Amino acid sequence: MNSTTVFAELGLRLVVPDRTTVPLLAGLSYSAEDPYAIRMAFHVGNDEPVEWIFARELLTVGIVRKVGEGDVQVWPARTERERTLNICLTSPFGQALFEVPLTPLTEFLHRTYEIVPAGRESEFMDLDNELDNMLWSS
Repeated sequence: MNSTTVFAELGLRLVVPDRTTVPLLAGLSYSAEDPYAIRMAFHVGNDEPVEWIFARELLTVGIVRKVGEGDVQVWPARTERERTLNICLTSPFGQALFEVPLTPLTEFLHRTYEIVPAGRESEFMDLDNELDNMLWSS
């Protein structure tokens, strides 16, 4: 990976209905080529990882207050052990609540802002190429 890409693996917890947690590993990736998005791949068993794409700003704001509507909601929390970020994902297949340890997540986010500072995302996008992709794929 080069200096315009950031990757991290995080141990997080899936909260199951009886409020116990199941540890999972998630891979986070960020690229200046897609400066508004963070990809999170959840490794569940031996199958291919399940990938969700989040707005970087959604995860950043979620550290301090509840944010999001619809399929993705994010809010700060505290467990007995540490401060966490709760991420609730809803799909046609059901709903999942994850507890993400805040320290490694904020370290990852900090590295993304070193590559692409807040408010400068549009400078890293090739808008002509993006428009071509959207027009040809429709």
